[in-house]
Amino acid sequence: MIYGRGSPAQGTGPSAAAHPPDMKKRIIHELAALHERAPAFRDRAAAGRALAGMLERFRGSAALILAIPAGGVPVAAEMAARLGLPLEAAPVSKVLLPWTTEAGYGAVAFDGTVWIDERAARHHGLSDEEVARGVAEARAKVERRLARLRAGRPLPDFTALTVIVVDDGIAAGSTLRTAIAALRQQRAGRIIVAVPTGHERALVAIAGLADEVYCANVRGGLSFAVADAYEQWRDVSEEEVVAILRPMAAARNTQRLSSRDTAD
Repeated sequence: MIYGRGSPAQGTGPSAAAHPPDMKKRIIHELAALHERAPAFRDRAAAGRALAGMLERFRGSAALILAIPAGGVPVAAEMAARLGLPLEAAPVSKVLLPWTTEAGYGAVAFDGTVWIDERAARHHGLSDEEVARGVAEARAKVERRLARLRAGRPLPDFTALTVIVVDDGIAAGSTLRTAIAALRQQRAGRIIVAVPTGHERALVAIAGLADEVYCANVRGGLSFAVADAYEQWRDVSEEEVVAILRPMAAARNTQRLSSRDTAD
């Protein structure tokens, strides 16, 4: 694992998007002052401000911030406001073990991409029928969130675009792994993962798939919970997510109408 603030090669475009980065060049940027600290942030907004400072070089660029609902949206909204970048939301849902509402062994992304940790499924003795049922439930949640959060708006065209994927933390990494796979399928240019907190083992795995990873609070150990990084932790409701995204969607519509009037 390489911690640092180096700038890897800036290759973009469809040819670069077709393959994940060189596994030998894993770039994980962290804040040394927050290493192994828990808690590290007051709340998700404070975490977003910390990440915005780390990603200052993207200010005013052509990059897009892509938030994973629900917890990633407050983090990403703070980043978008401070960096002057557009914000979109694209749901990714964990495929959950049948006996829990938290632990997963895979995920379904906004475009239908599915990733399953087959070793974990075998370890837990899951049948093909149980896996299929879990995938179906995750897919239904993704479709419901797409309908509600995007209100009929199509997903952006990610082709050759620099996408900053934001969640409120990485524990096992199945959600972000699947989001990255979906963006590769959509031929995104560069994929930057930005999270306030993450387990070092999961970060290494994600760094092998993304072009860069920014994680302010890197932690290790046998026991890890994303919530431990926050003084104030609670679930984010879909109503809150809609309230955060609504003014940004309205601003995009106004800008689009203004551009159309200028063209006319």
